[in-house]
Amino acid sequence: MTEPSALAPILPGATIGILGSGQLGRMLAIAAKQMGYTVAIFSPDSDSPAGQVADREVVSNYDDLDAVRAFAQGVDVVTFEFENVPSATTRAAAEFAPVRPDGQVLHITQQRLREKSFLQDHGFPVTPFRRITSLAELQAAAQDLGLPAVLKTASFGYDGKGQVKLRSAAELTNAFLALKGAEAIYEAFVDFEKEISVVAARTLSGDVRAFPVFENGHANHILDITFAPADLSETLACQACAIASGILESLDVVGLLTVEMFLTRDGRILVNELAPRTHNSGHLTLDACATSQFEQQLRAVCGLPLGSTELHRPAAMANLLGHLWEAGEPDWANALQDPWVKLHLYGKAEARVGRKMGHLNGIGSTTAEAVGRVSKARERLRL
Repeated sequence: MTEPSALAPILPGATIGILGSGQLGRMLAIAAKQMGYTVAIFSPDSDSPAGQVADREVVSNYDDLDAVRAFAQGVDVVTFEFENVPSATTRAAAEFAPVRPDGQVLHITQQRLREKSFLQDHGFPVTPFRRITSLAELQAAAQDLGLPAVLKTASFGYDGKGQVKLRSAAELTNAFLALKGAEAIYEAFVDFEKEISVVAARTLSGDVRAFPVFENGHANHILDITFAPADLSETLACQACAIASGILESLDVVGLLTVEMFLTRDGRILVNELAPRTHNSGHLTLDACATSQFEQQLRAVCGLPLGSTELHRPAAMANLLGHLWEAGEPDWANALQDPWVKLHLYGKAEARVGRKMGHLNGIGSTTAEAVGRVSKARERLRL
């Protein structure tokens, strides 16, 4: 299909091409079909969460550029559900369809050193960091930036994978050897009060709209519970949204971007990581906001006006991980005794410890009530 003129909207009835086939792609596909679009999925996996609900599922490796080109010829726009797609893949797709966000956005955000350097060079607040390719560089970084600190692989890290906290100089050698030659980034330790995130969208014309700031709690480096609005002053919430908006504009994002941030104990906001897509912390928007993060991504990449991000009431989301299946199928009816709790499952056949299988959303008159609802509902799954 030929690319429309630069600002022409891609209207319902057109085909949305999604690279990636996990739960984010599934919820994006569902939103697209609700809006009247056809959905095509491209990924190496068959019978995937997204493929189960798509109109067409192309199973091929991302480095099969002929397959990528053929896929792109059959869609009207290409977007993403995760960022670890090779640059060559995005370039091949862009020969036949608009790719949004642009492949250069993925190139920057899929590699921590490129990402942190971009943020620092454009004046956004980040923790001090160093590039690590040798033990000598690691030792020098520890000397310059101090300990404790966090050592992360530069690429392919999420949910705590590829990172380790260093507490003493005695740990440096083993930590470097564990990298097995991979490029890494050394980040000064942040004494933070809380972790927050901002999910925001930007259109072709430069209109930016952010969801309310989310506050995130983690367990074993995996997001556990998110609630909104975050427990922040109005000044800090506005500052977080302004930082996110500035990053979207600096990257020239067309689509959705999630900005993960730390609030330090002395009241500063530091940018931690970027994700040019929908985000786990934004799942509560499915039931709590006028527009979900998934619909907003579609509106942005299709050149449609952005939807309202207003939060109807305070809300919370609790992740459902694979360990909940260890004693058998969870008791869904028991969890849903509370009429204000909503269940979202991802269609994954195998439950594994640490694997995201679904989530619960809940709303309340306060964030504490919403958090209590989803926490108690999750506990009832195994009673």
